[in-house]
Amino acid sequence: MLAGFARWIGFLTMTASMVAAILLAFGFLWFAINIQTDDTQLAGKADGIVVLTGAASRIPDAIELLAAERGKRLLITGVHRATSASEIARLTPLYSKYFTCCIDLDKSALNTFGNALETRRWAREHNFNSLIIVTSNWHMPRAMAEVAHQLPDTALIAYPVMSEKVKSEPWWQSLDTTRFLFAEYLKYLFALGRMGLDPDSAA
Repeated sequence: MLAGFARWIGFLTMTASMVAAILLAFGFLWFAINIQTDDTQLAGKADGIVVLTGAASRIPDAIELLAAERGKRLLITGVHRATSASEIARLTPLYSKYFTCCIDLDKSALNTFGNALETRRWAREHNFNSLIIVTSNWHMPRAMAEVAHQLPDTALIAYPVMSEKVKSEPWWQSLDTTRFLFAEYLKYLFALGRMGLDPDSAA
């Protein structure tokens, strides 16, 4: 009887593992297919703009949105503590004047979760009810989920920046790109799981 019970447990474990693997694979396929690969054209405006540091092109794109009056202020979150506003201003010399009036730097956030916390603090400080979120296209799902969890009553507009890491050609043709996206997918799942266990973090 014990041997039969052990076989039954083993069968259930194997079945559960196979189902989990299939769900994980299909989930990753959905995640990868839904990563935007075309340039974004914004149709409207928001109260504020938030850019998460990382890829070099994120900040210039966000500053250009500010200059185009797509938002009233810009938060650059996740800035290295040794980086000054003047150093960042050199990335977009035509728009350097905005650093004296409308751009705020956050140097405390160390990850996407921290970015979301600082975005909540900044948005509430300025009474903003709508935000444009700027980050790389592959990072956008996790960034939007984290910010939406912290600011559930705030309207969020995604502005994904096209990344060299995820080019327009099929991702499945590059093992490095597939690995990169799968790692991001696991981070995304972990973030969703953490938020599910902490539903009141935005309170």
